[in-house]
Amino acid sequence: MAEEKKQNQLNIELDESIADGTYSNLAIINHSVSEFVVDFVNIMPGQPKTKVKSRIILTPQHAKRFLKALHDNVSRFENAHGEIKDYEQSPIPLNFGPTGQA
Repeated sequence: MAEEKKQNQLNIELDESIADGTYSNLAIINHSVSEFVVDFVNIMPGQPKTKVKSRIILTPQHAKRFLKALHDNVSRFENAHGEIKDYEQSPIPLNFGPTGQA
């Protein structure tokens, strides 16, 4: 049993350059038949221009798994800390950001 459990473990390394993370307060999501593209952006007040800080490309299956995992984690967070308040209206203009193509 312990041998079987050992075979199912995945060793994931976290590089120092990635460990600090990248702050994002906007995600732009586009998709095609074969992939989902998530661009993470950091918008600063008073700055009319910004750049994509990170891009993640997922298969549709992984995008669905990610959605479920994120939903589960948000639910656990809210159970522990209370409801996360959402903006009634987005503080970001609707015409902001690139149009997607894949």
